[in-house]
Amino acid sequence: MGRPRTFDDEEVIDRAMQAFWTHGYAETSPAMLAEATGVAKGSLYNAFGSKRELFNRALAHYDRMGAESVEKRLSGPGTTREVLRSFLRSLVDADLAADRRGCLAVNTAVELARHDPEIARAVRRSQERTLEVIAARIDRGRLDGDLDPALDVRAATELLEVTIAGLRVLTRIHDAPRLYRVIDTALSNL
Repeated sequence: MGRPRTFDDEEVIDRAMQAFWTHGYAETSPAMLAEATGVAKGSLYNAFGSKRELFNRALAHYDRMGAESVEKRLSGPGTTREVLRSFLRSLVDADLAADRRGCLAVNTAVELARHDPEIARAVRRSQERTLEVIAARIDRGRLDGDLDPALDVRAATELLEVTIAGLRVLTRIHDAPRLYRVIDTALSNL
């Protein structure tokens, strides 16, 4: 009979997520994961099966956290443009405050999606959930009268999709004022 686990799976997954987010999948070694989580390599593999499975769980954890945050931020008070501006600026601010490491989902898409259909599907599912919430907020703004009633919700959502992806990459090299201008320009098209 094996020894009982002395760690909390969710805490380990969160710490692994931080390591993958900081270093990327390929550059995060099993030794780095052991150090980041405080769990020996053998115990990690025993609990999670493989580095890839731990990464999949970390990415799913990130997706859940992101979905909760998006829902909360976009359901707040204010006009649609105000709420979207606040949401987009919060993404920029968070990325800049976190050592410019960007978005784990965007980073994963850039690093792995081209060669890994399973990862591409996972990132796309995550992205689609965010876009559904954005589209609902845009549609609400259209119906409430703070956006043009004839606005094409799908086209506006797709514009914001590209804007978000670009912002998440550009936070690595640009400062907040420049990125805020990009946000303002994108929102002026709503």
